Amino acid sequence: MTERTEPDPEPFEVRVGDDEIADLRARLARTRWPEAETVDDWSQGLPLAYARELCGYWADGYDFDLADRVNAFPQFRVTIDGLGVHLVHVRSPEPDALPLVLTHGWPGSVVEFLDVIGPLTDPRRHGGDPADAFHVVAPSLPGYGWSDKPALAGWKVDRIAGAWDDLMVRLGYERYGAQGGDWGAIISRWHAFNHPDRAIGLHLNMLIGGRPPEGEGCFGSPAGSHSRITLHPPVRPAELAAGLLGRHAAGGAGRLRRRDPQRGGDGTGSGGA
Repeated sequence: MTERTEPDPEPFEVRVGDDEIADLRARLARTRWPEAETVDDWSQGLPLAYARELCGYWADGYDFDLADRVNAFPQFRVTIDGLGVHLVHVRSPEPDALPLVLTHGWPGSVVEFLDVIGPLTDPRRHGGDPADAFHVVAPSLPGYGWSDKPALAGWKVDRIAGAWDDLMVRLGYERYGAQGGDWGAIISRWHAFNHPDRAIGLHLNMLIGGRPPEGEGCFGSPAGSHSRITLHPPVRPAELAAGLLGRHAAGGAGRLRRRDPQRGGDGTGSGGA
């Protein structure tokens, strides 16, 4: 066995300075807004008045307690395949808990998992069955959150799944389950494709449907696996205009509209990648 040269995980805490929050609020306040839409519905995208109200809340009303919420859980940074990766790692008090790696999607983060870590790791305390306990590992995808951005191309879904497999082994978990949604679902499937000896269970909260052409697979998956990704709603004209004038406002506008199926979205809040 080759001796491992990369360092062990080191404890980590999120720090969000007051100056960073002030800068974000100032940029939101400086958004150059486009002209209003020509219709009184959502057919051209998020209505201007709604977008302005939402950004006003982000600038003046939102409580940016992100660091405190994430720092309530043990976090680490570790180098995997040459890349610095951030992760939340919470061990269950139950000795027979199943290790579980949770993978977020785009444009999400590990913050999505904060409310479920307690029930997953300590179901007894939350009124559940202790036999359903998990040791939870939630890494930040490359380039997301507090993980490093790759300096070179090549970090595709199968490589990320391989990095997560290496991470689980380094944490002492020889067998584990995998869960994910959005791009996390696509990544998690690769645990089953490439690491079936260790990945003993798979849970996805985004169904990837459609049969690819004969002999082809999407995202490099084996031919015949149902792996064509579903199409997300296109960008609407009003959202494109906002994007040309203020990317922070536009990103939130597009994501909000996609969350609402009644307004032309798919209910996921996700976009294409």
